Amino acid sequence: MTGLFITLEGPDGCGKSTQVAPLADYLRSKGRTVFTTREPGGTAISDQVRQIIMAMKNTTMHPRTELLLFLSARAQLVEEVIRPRLAAGEIVISDRYADSTMAYQGYGHGYDRDLVARLLDFATGGLKPDLTLLLDIDAEEGLRRRQSGGGEWNRMDAYQLEFHRRVRAGYHELASQEAYRWITLDGSQTPEMVQLAIRQAVDSRLS
Repeated sequence: MTGLFITLEGPDGCGKSTQVAPLADYLRSKGRTVFTTREPGGTAISDQVRQIIMAMKNTTMHPRTELLLFLSARAQLVEEVIRPRLAAGEIVISDRYADSTMAYQGYGHGYDRDLVARLLDFATGGLKPDLTLLLDIDAEEGLRRRQSGGGEWNRMDAYQLEFHRRVRAGYHELASQEAYRWITLDGSQTPEMVQLAIRQAVDSRLS
C-alpha cells in the first residue's frame, strides 16, 4: 500500500493550521485513514526542538542555528512518524514541511539555496510531498491576522516585514519550479471558502 503525503504551506497568518483538522475529517468521512502533524514538532523530540526555536527569549538565535534546528526536528518526524504511516497506506497531512525551510531560511534569510536543498534532502531522506497546498496571503495581512488572532506569537512571527515579504516571494518561486505538486489558493478568503478549495484540490489529486 502507498499513502499520500499532503502538506499545507504559506506565510505566517495564512490560515493553514485552521484548515488541517476539517480536511482530515473530510477525508475520513470518505473512508480514508488520515494522520495529521505539524512542523516543527510531531514527536516528543521534535516538540522539544520546537520550544527552543519558537521561544521569544531566544531572539539572539543565529539564523544558521535556526536552520539546523528545523532540520533536526524534521529528520525525527520523517523517520518516526511520516514514513511508517505512508508505508501503511495512510494519508499524512502536515502543517508545514521542507518547503517552509527553503522559504524562510533560503529566501527569508538569504542562505545559499543549493546548500539548503542538499541539507533538506539529507534531513528528509529525499521524501517529498505528493501534493502541496500554498495558502497565499499578503505578508502585511498575514501578520495582522497573527497579532489579532489571539494565538501563539513566536520568534519567527517577530521578524521584520521585509523578511516575511521575501518568504512569500520565495513560496511563489518554489510553486513555479515544481508546478506538478503545488496548488496555490487564495488564503485571504473566508475559512469556509478556503476549505472548499482545498477539498476540491485534494479530490482532484485522489481521483
